[in-house]
Amino acid sequence: MDQLRNFGFLLRDVSRLHVQRFEQHAKELALTLPQCKTLAKLEANEGVSQARLAELAELEPMTMVRILDRMEADGLVERRPDPHDRRARQLYLTDKARPLVAEIWRLADETRGELFAGVSLRDRKQFMAILARIHANGQALAAQPGPTR
Repeated sequence: MDQLRNFGFLLRDVSRLHVQRFEQHAKELALTLPQCKTLAKLEANEGVSQARLAELAELEPMTMVRILDRMEADGLVERRPDPHDRRARQLYLTDKARPLVAEIWRLADETRGELFAGVSLRDRKQFMAILARIHANGQALAAQPGPTR
C-alpha cells in the first residue's frame, strides 16, 4: 500500500500522541493543556485582549474567560485597563507566572525529545523543513476559495 495514503491519519495520530504525552508531563504542574497554551501564548503576546488571546490559543471565548478568571485568582495573570479603550482590558503575566511558563517550555522540550528519540539531528531538521513547507502549502490553499462542483 502507498504510504502517502495514510499521511493524514498518521499526522493526526502523531499530534494526538504528542498532546497526550505533554498532558502527562503537565500533570506535574497541575495544569491542563488549555491553561498551558494560554500562558505560553500570553508570554509572547502580553498586552492582548481576552478575545485575541482566545484566538491565539484556539480556545472558545467563554473557555478563555474561565481560564483567565482562575489564573487571575491564582495570581498568574493580571488584567489591566486598556489606555485606548476604557471598556477593554489588556492581559499580562505576573512575576509568579514566569517560572511556570519556563517550566511549560521545558516540558514541551522534553516531550518533543521523547517523540524524536532515535531520529538524528539532521533528520529532525529535514523533517521540520518539510513539515513547514507542507504547512505553508496548506495555508495558501486555505486562503483560496474552495472547489465548486
